Amino acid sequence: MELLDAVFVFQMHEEQELLWHQRVHSHEKGQFELHYFVSGSGTFTNAHRRYAISPGSLFVTTSEVVHSIEADKEESLTYYATLLFCPEEIDLVRRLEQTNPIKVGTNWRFFFEEVRDKGLSQNRELRISACHQVLGLLYNLAAGTKMEEAKGENIRLEKAIRYMQRHVFDKLSLDMIANHVQLDPSYFVRLFKKRMNITPMQYYSGLQLEAARALLTSTNLSVKEIADKLQFCSEFHFSKRFKQSTGASPSAYRKTHLQLLGT
Repeated sequence: MELLDAVFVFQMHEEQELLWHQRVHSHEKGQFELHYFVSGSGTFTNAHRRYAISPGSLFVTTSEVVHSIEADKEESLTYYATLLFCPEEIDLVRRLEQTNPIKVGTNWRFFFEEVRDKGLSQNRELRISACHQVLGLLYNLAAGTKMEEAKGENIRLEKAIRYMQRHVFDKLSLDMIANHVQLDPSYFVRLFKKRMNITPMQYYSGLQLEAARALLTSTNLSVKEIADKLQFCSEFHFSKRFKQSTGASPSAYRKTHLQLLGT
């Protein structure tokens, strides 16, 4: 059992990005993938069936099944994709695949954020924990358990994450985010860090860099224009932060990734 990849796709709408995500592909034997859609609309093709995408829908795809995503031209798509290798659970996944799309509701963003955070961790125990979280969700769905949406503090965290994602091109402050979820800033930081292992502003910075990667590979905007769009104080500061995060300069990242898209 292994979590192979967990990604967050933010506002998929640029031409190159659409081509990448609309590609028809499948995964190797023993692997399965979950797609949880947060916002936007489009179609999800699984084998020979096409489904409408709506916020709060979950799609399950088993190994070697060809699938693709197509966003509506008028709306961008935001979603989480989680890929696991777990051959012993393929029968369970196949049963769930027959019930696509699974309507789990729109308040599972935090769940998939946590799975992604743990699944990409260097800590082996956390990665295993992420796998068990996903399997726990699947078994509950297979059993017909009514899935409770997040309550209490988790709702506040999901609301904060949603707010940060919606305003990734603005210049948010900690006070602005805390006020939006009606929490004291210092308490909000402790709560967020306890569940996400990073501070709210570190998370927001990561969102900006995710948006930067998408802009570099799917638009013709210059590095300076991207830095300005993301409210960085200078192109130099943006390039420095980007290289610290990815290990490559924005220009080098763009060149390498466009070559990969070309293949």
